[in-house]
Amino acid sequence: MQPVKAIFSNVARRAFSTSPKSLAAKQLTVREALNTALDEEMARDDRVFLIGEEVAQYDGAYKVSRGLWKKYGDQRVVDTPITEMGFAGIAVGAAMAGLRPICEFMTFNFSMQAIDQVINSAAKTFYMSAGMVNVPIVFRGPNGAAAGVAAQHSQCFAAWYAHCPGLKVISPYDSEDARGLLKASIRDPDPVVCLENEMLYGVAFPVDDKVLDKDFVVPIGKAKIMKPGNHITLVAHSKAVEIALLAAAELAKKGIEAEVINLRSIRPLDMDTICKSVKKTHHLVTVEQGWPQHGVGAEICARIMEDETFFHLDAPVWRVCGVDVPMPYAKTLEANALPQPQNVVEAVTKIIGPKK
Repeated sequence: MQPVKAIFSNVARRAFSTSPKSLAAKQLTVREALNTALDEEMARDDRVFLIGEEVAQYDGAYKVSRGLWKKYGDQRVVDTPITEMGFAGIAVGAAMAGLRPICEFMTFNFSMQAIDQVINSAAKTFYMSAGMVNVPIVFRGPNGAAAGVAAQHSQCFAAWYAHCPGLKVISPYDSEDARGLLKASIRDPDPVVCLENEMLYGVAFPVDDKVLDKDFVVPIGKAKIMKPGNHITLVAHSKAVEIALLAAAELAKKGIEAEVINLRSIRPLDMDTICKSVKKTHHLVTVEQGWPQHGVGAEICARIMEDETFFHLDAPVWRVCGVDVPMPYAKTLEANALPQPQNVVEAVTKIIGPKK
């Protein structure tokens, strides 16, 4: 299996750019995109600070905060004990007092220790204070499946946090997403949950000069069409965008042109972009690594059904998700528990049939 995964990884790095100048564009890893976004926003606004486990002297568990402690010091890059409830509470309180904290969870699986602070304190305070108290905070860190870390470290929390009014939830895929969405989140007056993906940190994507501009932001709540197509719409977020793009490449060999939409934002959802695409293609498949029940794909299905767009469908909406089980530790079982490009290809051919 490893050679196949390596091929897929290399294909993803080389081919999946919507820019015609991708060969000449600068290559930027997702880790570098996040690091430069943090650096520039800390330089831009001295109210911004980073807090979390190992973010300072160790440069971050995934080296996303590399160099920031040496540049900004102990007051603005703060190492904490292993107490998510504690440092998340400190960060929320600091936001209420007028600072702009970035609270890093080493993995969002550990954010469950702090969910009271995220939901009851950060998300609800603006409403409960009748709009008098903003909570400008970013909760960020790796989310979803990694590799070989089993059931307690592989969950996708997109649906969990997107369920809660008062939060904005973003899920970047490539370097442009990561840089632009994180900068937008830090500048936002409300709490934002930034769900990154550990497996994408080291992947380099082509970016043009506008992405490297210090004022570049990606608006929260706006999806991106990664690949245009006329026969079917594939909607995905985070690592699942790569799965959808790989599937689209296979489908193209069969004469099926898939339109691939990168959600970027889970709450708010850009249903306008999705609906416009579905009205053109008349078919829809959602792709995500999270569990199927009450998932992001399920929400999209419901909204399509409740909208006039439903009458443009020529076949039922299909979901491709992670298997509805805790993540296995064994490598082969782990691969089978996560959606693969072939699963998307099979779903598309089931609902659209082979192209003649």
